[in-house]
Amino acid sequence: MGRVTERRRTIRIRDGAVTTRPDTLVAEEPLEIRLNGKPLAITMRTPGDDFALAAGFLVSEGVIGEGSDVQSIVYCAGATAEGVNTYNVVDVKLAPGVVVPDITLERNVYTTSSCGLCGKASLDAVRTTTRHAITDTPPVRVTPALLAALPDRLRDAQRVFDRTGGLHAAALFSPEGELLDIREDVGRHNAVDKLVGRALTDDRLPLSQSILLVSGRASFELAQKAVMAGIPMLAAVSAPSSLAVDLAAESGLTLVGFLRGQSMNVYAGDHRIALEAAVGQG
Repeated sequence: MGRVTERRRTIRIRDGAVTTRPDTLVAEEPLEIRLNGKPLAITMRTPGDDFALAAGFLVSEGVIGEGSDVQSIVYCAGATAEGVNTYNVVDVKLAPGVVVPDITLERNVYTTSSCGLCGKASLDAVRTTTRHAITDTPPVRVTPALLAALPDRLRDAQRVFDRTGGLHAAALFSPEGELLDIREDVGRHNAVDKLVGRALTDDRLPLSQSILLVSGRASFELAQKAVMAGIPMLAAVSAPSSLAVDLAAESGLTLVGFLRGQSMNVYAGDHRIALEAAVGQG
């Protein structure tokens, strides 16, 4: 399998001094996802958790919704003309009887590390009906103070970022602020897929008692992935897009952006935020 990091020669200029030294960089390689042997998508990712990534991607596409939908996930031997296994091609075989939506068979998606929606024919095509509708039974309600503490907990758990400075992270927290899982990847959408895929294989979907925190912005795609996994709350340290806010409002997702220090913006689903606690602190 590919390495998570790689070394490259670099020239460093610091305060007028020039030195040559190796630098640790995050690895980025393509992963082709096949469904029942047929090529479906290619994503640029950081190697590791590839099976979870593939499973999470299929959850967000509405192809699968529980672990029993998958019969097997394997690396494809003979991925090259020379018959070499590059560990950059995985095949997901669905369990007998699992129906594949037409959308997954009509397109071949190229997904870059910054945009998982590249190649989508239309906005309507990604408004896939989830099997795990967001509910409030039992309700999730948190204080602004608890949310404010999560970015530091996320940062403290980022192991590869400390060595490279070039990775996005996504983490699941309990309503009490406990870190449940964290994944890093060169693409923030991949990090979320790895979380969701791991939850699927562990039979933990829907993630109805979880808070999803992402490093960076909250795009429509990330909001969609949260909705597809039944996650009631998405928080981001940067800005959301207008479409992400629209989707959150339509689906019942709580969306928090600009989560920095004690400050944050709540764009949708404010009923899950104990705003009276913030007023009391002010």
